[in-house]
Amino acid sequence: MQQLQPIVSIIMATYNRAHFIFETLQSIQAQSYKNWECLIIDDGSTDNTLTVITAFLKKDSRFQYYKRPTNYKKGLPGCRNYGLDLASGDYIIFFDDDDIVHPLCLENCLLAFNTYNEATFCNYMKQPFSGKFDYNLIATNKEYSIEITNDDLLENVLTQSIPFASCTVLWKRICFKEHVFNEDLMYAEEWECYQRILSSKPKGIIIDNVLYYNRKHPNSNTGEFWKGDAVRVASQKKAIFLVIENLHKKDLLTPYLFKYLVNYAISFRDFKLLKNILNITKPTLKLKLFYILKYQLFPLWVLYNNIFKYKHL
Repeated sequence: MQQLQPIVSIIMATYNRAHFIFETLQSIQAQSYKNWECLIIDDGSTDNTLTVITAFLKKDSRFQYYKRPTNYKKGLPGCRNYGLDLASGDYIIFFDDDDIVHPLCLENCLLAFNTYNEATFCNYMKQPFSGKFDYNLIATNKEYSIEITNDDLLENVLTQSIPFASCTVLWKRICFKEHVFNEDLMYAEEWECYQRILSSKPKGIIIDNVLYYNRKHPNSNTGEFWKGDAVRVASQKKAIFLVIENLHKKDLLTPYLFKYLVNYAISFRDFKLLKNILNITKPTLKLKLFYILKYQLFPLWVLYNNIFKYKHL
């Protein structure tokens, strides 16, 4: 009797991306691994998104379309949580509605799981692009390395030494048994959610190969954040606080992580955020005064660093 292949549940939140989503769904349909379901969760689109994807829904039953119900908050986290509740797969992955997926993405990840069956997630690389996607970027015969993660993973992910984006990780379903997305966050929600999962120190796999292509455009959540959108920036600040709070409770807030995350918080020029962080972590008086002083002198510190970098160009 032939063994059934595991089901991969692809969860895709969408909102007013009729002009991008068709190409994204085409790249999912082109996956060499075929046993997947794609749950498209509409966050209240007002454009012709449904019209665009109707052809996929009619011809391929693996694509399923749902509207986010009101008991899940509007935004990516609410849509993804709804998708998690609907998913029937053994594995979970989140794809965005404006990107391109490498045709070997799912196949390569599942082959890696077969090699290292103790792993609970598989991370791979992504490559950004702007404008029209160049399909010549996709290589199907590239050799790549696979490695098992070590105890430094959490630190490396939080400091972004290891890229760990929302759409570059295939998870075993069990990872979301106790952890879902915080629906109060409108940016950095995956950073905050994934660190809670990784703080239990699960074993994972890293594939050193590009299997995902993320589209850069000003109306993406990341684009809005870097333009200073108040909602996105406030969400990033809240995520920083939640990450520090979680790590502190679990006694995982190493001196290095504390320094990195507090400096990151200081860069937002929000003294209330810094005060709240210091209140829950309770550093020594000397360290507390140091970071308060650093906050006050931060503009000068930035100026100094910029001058120092300029001199060494």
